[in-house]
Amino acid sequence: MTTEMTMLAWTIGLAIVQIGLFSIARTVQYGAKWNMGARDEKQPPLNPVADRLGRAQANLYETLPLFIAAVLLAHVAGRENATTALGAQLYFWGRVAYVPLYAFGVPYIRTLAWGVATAGLFMVLWPLFG
Repeated sequence: MTTEMTMLAWTIGLAIVQIGLFSIARTVQYGAKWNMGARDEKQPPLNPVADRLGRAQANLYETLPLFIAAVLLAHVAGRENATTALGAQLYFWGRVAYVPLYAFGVPYIRTLAWGVATAGLFMVLWPLFG
């Protein structure tokens, strides 16, 4: 499997981990009864860490379809190269770093991690237009 496809598989794994982290954080706050119920009743706002985990998950989901498409297009078009491999790695590791930085409210460095991931996405896309 290519580096790009491996990073795609790991990124999907990261998405699953983020689902779990957010679910656990909400369940800790609202309780197992809420989690297993219909969730019809209005709940108080999430605590800051749980809320940030939810926003970090949503942020991943904004770019994940683009990353999936970029990796698959580069693969199918035979445009994978050192740039796309590095880009896929930067995307994945930037997204990994983003989760705890966001969860714990670390400013600036969190934005840097997002920027690294976004630059990686562009690096995967770039050879498709050359």
